[in-house]
Amino acid sequence: MAMEAADMIVVAIYFILVLGIGFLAMWKANRNTVSGYFLAGRSMNWAAVGASLFVSNIGSEHFIGLAGSGAVSGLSVAAWELNAVLLLQFLGWVFIPVYIQCGVYTMPEYLSKRYGGNRLKVYFAALSLVLYIFTKLSVDLYSGALFIKESLGWNLYLSILLLIAMTALLTISGGLVAVIYTDTVQAFLMIAGALCLTGISLFKVGGFEGPCFSFMHS
Repeated sequence: MAMEAADMIVVAIYFILVLGIGFLAMWKANRNTVSGYFLAGRSMNWAAVGASLFVSNIGSEHFIGLAGSGAVSGLSVAAWELNAVLLLQFLGWVFIPVYIQCGVYTMPEYLSKRYGGNRLKVYFAALSLVLYIFTKLSVDLYSGALFIKESLGWNLYLSILLLIAMTALLTISGGLVAVIYTDTVQAFLMIAGALCLTGISLFKVGGFEGPCFSFMHS
């Protein structure tokens, strides 16, 4: 279904808003120190950090891929996300204080300081990068580009390059400050969009009883 003029305006406003906030963060950010670049100068409040953490874990793969898996397999696919709630609490209350006390900024840096040498640090950094590219980043890029392709009619690979270019520009130039600012805005948009999508979906299938009936007879 082709997008109408109002839909195009909303998409354009979204991109302009995200880019504008990202460039504003780049202008205000202190990127001259390691702490300023990787830790946003330790100046962010808990709400912005929480919103950024939420958006970093929830993305287009959930709206497109996980929703489709749930429609096919049921609520069992939600077990991973439900476990993440407990693990994130464990991370925040047990591990983060250790990292802060050690004065490290990354996990490879902590491993190097804890066990000595650079081989473990390089190995863990390379392994994390490879796994993230093939299990997380590739899925995010494909599902995001798929949405752009279906809504705007753009080429799939062109959409992927656009997403990579925007992300690289804001992240590399602005550091963690730009990431947190843009993530905070997107957190509100994603929650609002998810609530609207949930309401519309339940209305289309006949309320809460609709999915249960349809799944049992599919």
